[in-house]
Amino acid sequence: MTSIQHPDAFSRRAFLGACTAAAATSLIPAPAGAAPGGDPARVAGYRDIVPEIFAPLPDPPEHSEVIVIGSGFGGAISALRLGEAGVQVTILERGSHWPNDPWRDIFSSETLPDGRGVWHRDTFSDVVQSATGVPVPLGVDDFGGVLCIDNYPNMRVLRGAAVGGSSIVYTGVTVQPEQRYFDAVFGGLVDYRELAATYYPRARQMLRASTMPPDIYQSSAFAHSRAWDTLAARAGYRPDPSESVWNWDVIRAELAGRSRPSAVIGRSTLGNSNGSKTDLNRTYLRAAQDTGRAVVYAGHRVEAITQEGGRFVLTVDKIAPTGDVLAARTLTCDRLILAGGSIGTSELLVRARDTGTLPELNEHVGAGWGSNGNVVMAPWTLNSPDIGTQGAAVASRVLDESGMPTVLENFAVPGVPIDVGMLVVIGLVLDETRGTFRYDPAAGKVVLDWPAGGGNEAIAAAGAASGRIAAAGLSLLPPSIGYANACSHPLGGVVLGRATDSYGRIPGHPGLYVLDGAAVPGNAGIANPSLTISALTERNIEAIIRAGG
Repeated sequence: MTSIQHPDAFSRRAFLGACTAAAATSLIPAPAGAAPGGDPARVAGYRDIVPEIFAPLPDPPEHSEVIVIGSGFGGAISALRLGEAGVQVTILERGSHWPNDPWRDIFSSETLPDGRGVWHRDTFSDVVQSATGVPVPLGVDDFGGVLCIDNYPNMRVLRGAAVGGSSIVYTGVTVQPEQRYFDAVFGGLVDYRELAATYYPRARQMLRASTMPPDIYQSSAFAHSRAWDTLAARAGYRPDPSESVWNWDVIRAELAGRSRPSAVIGRSTLGNSNGSKTDLNRTYLRAAQDTGRAVVYAGHRVEAITQEGGRFVLTVDKIAPTGDVLAARTLTCDRLILAGGSIGTSELLVRARDTGTLPELNEHVGAGWGSNGNVVMAPWTLNSPDIGTQGAAVASRVLDESGMPTVLENFAVPGVPIDVGMLVVIGLVLDETRGTFRYDPAAGKVVLDWPAGGGNEAIAAAGAASGRIAAAGLSLLPPSIGYANACSHPLGGVVLGRATDSYGRIPGHPGLYVLDGAAVPGNAGIANPSLTISALTERNIEAIIRAGG
């Protein structure tokens, strides 16, 4: 592995050289079709780099007062508030608990992904091709990395697979939607004013959200952000600063050469080794464990759920990072909170209903899934490149209301650490397209039915806005070409007020709750969803605790 020196200060040239070296440093990608568990020599390399994830996994108790499935936003918040209320909580998470370190290369490079980056699949080629249109053979080890990629007909979903859930792999944007767009989605079921007065501020404070400081915005790592803001303003838009959960002091350390570059070279989607992104392990999950009543059990994947005699019974596999099943267990609990994310929660409940293990689940379970109107525009060129790197943090967002309401955010080009005068535009569109999960008995799995061309209107809306901004400068590549068949903000499937009551309780199965993104009706009001998921969970778990269930 290439090492980076630890100087007190870097010259600009030395800083860029270190960033380039860090970006290129990675285990050599595996050939496509790599064996399950990965090549033994390469797995040994992972063990040398991150021995923590290979440590023996503790076993959860056979019976718990409450089990929470998933350690993302909904699960972490539920566990904290229950722990504060004196309840013993077992948190089950299929992924590993990854550490942070300012100098170790803990997570995979995004330039050359390896098994640390991807959850049990042997290729990254399809993801690259969907983003660029270029077929690139890019194999990875079949290993328990942090990004899970689910392929369904007409839709690819990206989500987290680690302790901390999607907070490990998201880009940290933490924004509150406007009331008019929130109400358009929730239809009055949830009082926005109550969320705005109490639960959004509570979640924002816990997550440590803030806007990008001026010194970082003016640094060489965010020239693309400044160029985007300039073009957006020239096109008649108002760039609004975005709050996010980056640790600005760690990013300053990267810029000064006091930490291995991560955020400043565009890393985020496959994790940030040095802790530059403040994930849930530093906020809600840590606070939950500090209550002394909540314990996270990594490497535990829930396969099935049933209810017997008033208790919930879970079939659970204990799994190593290689994917080997170490043990199969049966766990029971009095109350069960599903917080495995939109995909995980929907799959478990659809399977349980359609195989008869939770027969009282209603017809709305599995319905109302949406992509949050996600659109990714193909990279387009800027007319004002700077000599620097591409920082991962998002500085601003713009709103376009000329057609379907659309928010645009600019991102670093994935896998390209150096500023090459290009950027990627992400669109969040108030799109009403929805899909449905169903159980396929022949295949023995849950599938998502998403309409072919389901995102075409969203592409048109985001592409028109993106094109107007690009036209304010000079783009040598088409600024309005994009795709909507991939989603990093999966929402819905067990929608609040339909599959559940207005606080996440499941009718017909007392003690069963959904407290995660599955409860959000397919769109977060043209906003990145983490803050809304967090605020809703704060609201719902408070009501559940107050009512005694």
